Amino acid sequence: MIEKILPSRVAVAEAFSDLPDAVLLPGEQELTSGFVEKRRREFATTRHCARRALGSLGIAPGPILKGERGAPLWPENTVGSLTHCTGYRAAAVAHRQAALTIGIDAEENAPLPGDVHNSIALATEQRRERELRLEHPRIHWDRLLFSAKEAVYKAWFPLTRRWLGFEEADIELRLDGSFTAQLLAPDLQPAPGAGIPEIPAAFHGRWLAGEGLLLTAIVIEGTPDVRGLSGG
Repeated sequence: MIEKILPSRVAVAEAFSDLPDAVLLPGEQELTSGFVEKRRREFATTRHCARRALGSLGIAPGPILKGERGAPLWPENTVGSLTHCTGYRAAAVAHRQAALTIGIDAEENAPLPGDVHNSIALATEQRRERELRLEHPRIHWDRLLFSAKEAVYKAWFPLTRRWLGFEEADIELRLDGSFTAQLLAPDLQPAPGAGIPEIPAAFHGRWLAGEGLLLTAIVIEGTPDVRGLSGG
């Protein structure tokens, strides 16, 4: 499903329920030592999806551990992103020459709690949401906005190694299935080794609604030309 909003150079694997053959590899087991069983199965299935996606790139299966701020640690010369929500788990990966960073997110198509919405949405974003809701009331635009912000952060962090607050990205969702995130962070400098000369002022992505889910994705192409931004 999520492959519809990702370019073909990105390998994808997804599951709509936890898989009985999903196992945790050494190192991953320690990461889940305090998890309840439901969370452990979810974690295992998401890692299983990641290994399937990496396998399609010709990369042997191995543990996918956590690094700084819990970001997944990918095999050398690969990039990727993981997501999970009720009824859905997915991984998207690519060779580093094909993509500098990937951010994906999945959420249920359900309203956000009001207090959460107010804490993550700028006034400009809330205004746009009201307009979009008039066009398509069956889409929960507040939840879609949250998903897009999560995808932005997942794409941002590997390039900068710094936190990005919800208020530091002004996201414009569009009816055509695209969105733009204007980055409001004061420092747009890439981290050493990010492979990009500067962080662009905006990230561009795509979204999809279906099967009770809201999916968002951002891919920054593996090229030194920072104009090469794509969600598809």
